[in-house]
Amino acid sequence: MSAADRATSAVKSGAKRLLARTGFDIVRTTHRGGVDDFIPFEATMRAARAAGLSVGDHIDQVMNGTPGATQHTIDELRALGVYAGGPKTVLEIGPGSGRYLEKTLKECTPARYEIYETAGPWANYLVEAFGVVARPTEGSSLAPTPDDSVDLVQAHKVFNTVTFLCAARYFFEMARVARPGGRIVFDVMTEECLDPDAVRTWATKGGTGHGSYPAPLPRGTCVDLFATLGCTLQGSFLAPLGVASTEVLVFGKDV
Repeated sequence: MSAADRATSAVKSGAKRLLARTGFDIVRTTHRGGVDDFIPFEATMRAARAAGLSVGDHIDQVMNGTPGATQHTIDELRALGVYAGGPKTVLEIGPGSGRYLEKTLKECTPARYEIYETAGPWANYLVEAFGVVARPTEGSSLAPTPDDSVDLVQAHKVFNTVTFLCAARYFFEMARVARPGGRIVFDVMTEECLDPDAVRTWATKGGTGHGSYPAPLPRGTCVDLFATLGCTLQGSFLAPLGVASTEVLVFGKDV
């Protein structure tokens, strides 16, 4: 092994040790150009059981240090009327541990809940625990889902962890599969989340070894793009993300 290779290996090992101390591990994902940090399945399940918490609450309270963060997002979405119509079909991109999925199912009772998850152990767990349908995914497409077929399309803490192109491709797909009158919900790190103090916080306190994370995306870009796809912004709010925040956007697909 060359000196350069040894140095690279040492950096990666150091990053793994750092993430392990905060409850994270580094694993390879199939998201093209996306973040390589995933919450480890076995260790997280053991820790949640030992703490007597649901997996989602354990991640919020212990691993992320943001107790109630997931529920806060759900409460805000409820206030915006996202669950009022009782969505019968839900599709979630990158549900991961299922902390938003679990709370979504407490707000509505869809006849079908599809997930596109690249982390195999978590996808299998969600299918077994919640009876959702795991669709095959390459990390940028919703090809198995028909056009205009989903009442609620959502992604939480996904598009600030992948590249611009990956996010953009998913945006077109989300608009395609949402039915007229349906909702599209996702969060991105917009300029609303990046005042000078927030940038300084990310620069000084943000973790290392995160690849593309966090990946900012202009709010106007999202709003303007979805407008061309027949979707209107209905509301937004800020939610915790790492050491700062992310902006949750709620679109309605025009009838």
